[in-house]
Amino acid sequence: MTGNQQYPGAKALQENPLEVINRLVSAINDHDVDALTACFADDYVNITPAHPARSFTGNDQVRRNWRSIFDAIPDVQARILRSAVQDRVVWTEWEHRGAHGHGAPHLMRGVVIFTVGTDAITEARFFLEPVDQSDQDATAALTHLLDR
Repeated sequence: MTGNQQYPGAKALQENPLEVINRLVSAINDHDVDALTACFADDYVNITPAHPARSFTGNDQVRRNWRSIFDAIPDVQARILRSAVQDRVVWTEWEHRGAHGHGAPHLMRGVVIFTVGTDAITEARFFLEPVDQSDQDATAALTHLLDR
């Protein structure tokens, strides 16, 4: 039940955190940058542990990023492959697919761990990366990493 039994028209104090993430997926797939940006708190914090310099604060950067993505990959679609919720934290496994304007395929996969406030995302730990299309097996990839 949403709302409040005593006041049936009242909005629930906190939206289910997975509902916020589902709104985000819908906004991405609809290419609705306003709805997408509204999924993030004004003081949203993005933490990108594998690329620390890419971390940022604020939903203005979210808006700029997604405008660029929609321009570069006009048919981009996202889906969540798996998710788990604990309190206000939502673990998600993502896939983004589409084609760049020049025709090259776009495929990203990875995990994003969201913290959701009352009705918006307040923080994300971002581990989404382009899929490596090389034919390196595990041994070759490890050798490459260790030879750096």
